[in-house]
Amino acid sequence: MKKLLIKEGRVIDPVNGVDEQLDILIAEGEVVQIAAQIEDQEAEIIEANNKVVTPGLIDMHAHFREPGFEHKETIKTGSESAVAGGFTSVACMPNTDPVVDNASVVESILNRAAEAKVNLFPIGSITKDLAGEELAEIGFMRKSGIVAISDDGETVMNSQLMKSALEYVQAFDLPVITHCEDQSLVGEGVVNEGYYSTVTGLEPIPAVAEDIIVARDIKLAELTNTHLHIAHVSTKGAVELIKAAKQRGVSVTAEVTPHHLALTDEAITTFDTSTKVNPPLRSAEDVAALKEALAEGTIDAIATDHAPHAWEEKDVGYDNAPFGISGLETALSVLITELVQPGLLSWSQLVEKLTVKPADILGLDKGRLEVGAVADVTVIDPEFEYTVDVDKFYSKGKNSPFAGRTLTGKAVTTIVDGELVMKDGQVL
Repeated sequence: MKKLLIKEGRVIDPVNGVDEQLDILIAEGEVVQIAAQIEDQEAEIIEANNKVVTPGLIDMHAHFREPGFEHKETIKTGSESAVAGGFTSVACMPNTDPVVDNASVVESILNRAAEAKVNLFPIGSITKDLAGEELAEIGFMRKSGIVAISDDGETVMNSQLMKSALEYVQAFDLPVITHCEDQSLVGEGVVNEGYYSTVTGLEPIPAVAEDIIVARDIKLAELTNTHLHIAHVSTKGAVELIKAAKQRGVSVTAEVTPHHLALTDEAITTFDTSTKVNPPLRSAEDVAALKEALAEGTIDAIATDHAPHAWEEKDVGYDNAPFGISGLETALSVLITELVQPGLLSWSQLVEKLTVKPADILGLDKGRLEVGAVADVTVIDPEFEYTVDVDKFYSKGKNSPFAGRTLTGKAVTTIVDGELVMKDGQVL
């Protein structure tokens, strides 16, 4: 394995309080030296002057679609998309076919992932076949390698069953990731209920549908003293509930997506099905609350909810299109443009939300840049300006609401386990 020497980058490691210009030497898959000036004639030089060097980015919520939906994405294309976006580790949701609800499927995914360019961590389902009726084989899946359980886009509507899941996982030290929507209020809804649902005539989903299940699951987590993680928070009401729960000492964490931070429900007026996501894009008031919650720490992490679809699936009427955005390749750029450049988050805060926080939530030994650590590293050009061209995505999914938009900041080099997997924006 070839040595790599990253030269003169602005190294940001929130865990160790580092934010300064340093060199990093990588050998045999590990960080072996971090210093102001390192020389090694055997190492391949990666020039990082005027660039930001961080622990490898971690996406704790993505869909690689394999097995079962390879026409949307595969582990190979998903991993290429991830490293192109600067991500070195990805946790994949269980809504595959078959569903990740038993040890055999977990093991199959991990076998396929051996050739992936990223570290892949499967998430198992809470219930068998995501049906919300019977607990999945959680213990066996944990033994096989899952890092959390979730029914992903399905809410466990049976409160007794959700309580049982929260109690059961205590034996396996797993977070429960919840998708919060009261299905009786969602109905056939496709967009946020508000002014723009009225203008467009599209079927609405009230924000309170999310708030109700957030409140229920927080109370169940408080009752069972179990770690609850709330996926893709999108409403001001949910933020208030999470903040109050944390103040009471409830073991609850939360994530937000780049698209819920960068877009409001005004975007649906284009009827572009790339704006159709679940939960839906919300009001400007909700977006402002999400940004404030992220900055103050009420929301712990940022996750892409990368949900690629085949072109023909999205090229239909808004009501009939599937929910989801292909987000891995634009996530970092959107966050730099929308949060760092306006001063809403510091670089250190952004790096924390994309590295150590998701690592801690999932119990991964990742998210740190220190001697002896596995060499997962992302190099970012903070001034790189480009126009999003979905035809250049490595992902099979071209469904992005940021297509044609000019963004600033981009990952230019990605290193996974000491191996150079993306350089100068090109996946190797």
